[in-house]
Amino acid sequence: MMTNTSPFKSRITAIGTYVPSRVLTNTDMEKLVDTSNEWILQRTGIHERRMAREDEFTSDLAIAAIHDMIANYGKDVRDVDMILVATSTPDYPFPSVASQIQAHFQVEQAGAMDLSATCAGFTYALHTANALISSGLHRKVLVVGAETLTKVTDYTDRTTCILFGDGAGAVLVEQDSTAPGFLSVYLGSKGDGGIHVYRAGLSTRMDGRELSGNGCMVQNGREVYKWAVTTVPKGMLEVVNRAGKTLEDVDWFIPHSANLRMIESICEKSQFPLDKTLYSLTHYGNTSSATIPLSLALGIKEGKVKAGDTILVYGFGGGLVHGGLLFTWNP
Repeated sequence: MMTNTSPFKSRITAIGTYVPSRVLTNTDMEKLVDTSNEWILQRTGIHERRMAREDEFTSDLAIAAIHDMIANYGKDVRDVDMILVATSTPDYPFPSVASQIQAHFQVEQAGAMDLSATCAGFTYALHTANALISSGLHRKVLVVGAETLTKVTDYTDRTTCILFGDGAGAVLVEQDSTAPGFLSVYLGSKGDGGIHVYRAGLSTRMDGRELSGNGCMVQNGREVYKWAVTTVPKGMLEVVNRAGKTLEDVDWFIPHSANLRMIESICEKSQFPLDKTLYSLTHYGNTSSATIPLSLALGIKEGKVKAGDTILVYGFGGGLVHGGLLFTWNP
């Protein structure tokens, strides 16, 4: 069991989301690449995804999600003392998206940092926020997962372009020792699997192999699938064990919304009910670091997630990195 003995505790106090208005349906995909609505649904469960405008970027989506959070929860972000953004698609290599958010909301006293853990990014950022507050060094942290993956998607690759969409989710993590929310965490990585999903950058070689993709994402879906459906069920058990709980104590499971068939396999292997699993891929596609907050927000909107519920989130993706976190939803 992992116990936080620090006198400082934290919980998530608000959430907001945003997706672009442009909808890219499976019928639209049929016009772009050799595929069909039936083929996409059968293999992924995705009906449609959202696509940012040419002049709309990750910082725009992130800022819109924060405004949504402020509007729905009446929160003030001008007094946060750290801004963490999980993203693989920042507007620029630098400045960070977090710095752009800081400038937009004029949060002069806040630190600002982007975090790169691909589809596990939001989980890693939540863990980091909790750690910063538990250490006593910070009091109120703004955490964002935001992506514009369609800008780095190869629309000639029929096996991957059908998956990805754009979106953002934001939460506030605040110090609260009376009703702490974070229960346990488990992180892991398998760096030698990085070649299976990547986007070339300053280097175009990995493990002695020349990379392809021309700046777009490249994914070996079969290998990523095999790794995820083996790794995540084991990780789920580790997370709940560290909290002294079992999977039966979990009210809602929110995995990264990569692919519905993958989620079904993870649920089958972990013997966790699919009807207690939340995902956002049906209408938003795979939005990487944004899938988990989008899924949580949908669960709240649909009246499924209620105050006091125990929630297990699990992110996994490029790196290969993965991470699970157990918390109580008590905004």
